Amino acid sequence: MNSVTTYNWIGLWTLYMREVRRFMKVYTQTMVAPVITTLLFLAVFALALGRAVESIGDVPFLVFLGPGLAMMAIAQNAFANTSSSMMVAKVQGNIVDTLMPPLTAHELTCAIALGGATRGVMVGFLVVLSISFFVDLPVSHPFFIVFHAIAASLMLSLLGLIGGIWAVKFDHIAAVTNFVVMPLSFLSGTFYSIHRLPELAQSMAYFNPFFYMIDGFRYGFIGQSDTSPVLGIAVLVSVDALLWLVCHRMFASGYRLKA
Repeated sequence: MNSVTTYNWIGLWTLYMREVRRFMKVYTQTMVAPVITTLLFLAVFALALGRAVESIGDVPFLVFLGPGLAMMAIAQNAFANTSSSMMVAKVQGNIVDTLMPPLTAHELTCAIALGGATRGVMVGFLVVLSISFFVDLPVSHPFFIVFHAIAASLMLSLLGLIGGIWAVKFDHIAAVTNFVVMPLSFLSGTFYSIHRLPELAQSMAYFNPFFYMIDGFRYGFIGQSDTSPVLGIAVLVSVDALLWLVCHRMFASGYRLKA
């Protein structure tokens, strides 16, 4: 039988919409709060460094900073959506409601990961829209903006899904956030060009996948990047594929999901 006809599209869509409605019901926490937080970051950097650092190369500092802050919001919210969804389901004991329907490991991964990615993209759009009222953001390469927003959202959504499955308690998720997501975000060129770093630190930055998502996203706006945008696309596609396989394996094996 053709695989297209056996694919549970209705179940996948239903689970995906459950994930979307889950964060939309508390939009002030999941959508509005990240926008306000990002604008506060922008205000603090503008007041603290606006005169000391007027530009990065020939790009005004706030124009350089805006896309980095937007991508940081995308990453944090995509990760938070899937990790909290899995942890709440496991702690409350209703994870069985997700596992019992006739959904394959691939369908479970797809629906939950895309739900988190949707939140990331929506937050990113709102953040960029809000920043544009205060900073004149150019748009040089729309394709790179859209691609990196989606690819980065999916990457952090999958990472959050892995963390949510692996974690036994909320402290574990907090550890992943504090010791993995936040350091990689802050050390990836969100607030600076990596060319300002010492040579050793620059070399280390190239092994950070977060660097490529921020650099490529910023390239879409200002038309300048610290590395090849094509290389960034290849890295993000590879990392997303690897994380997808890990999530699929976790669901297929029932790792920390089945008693």
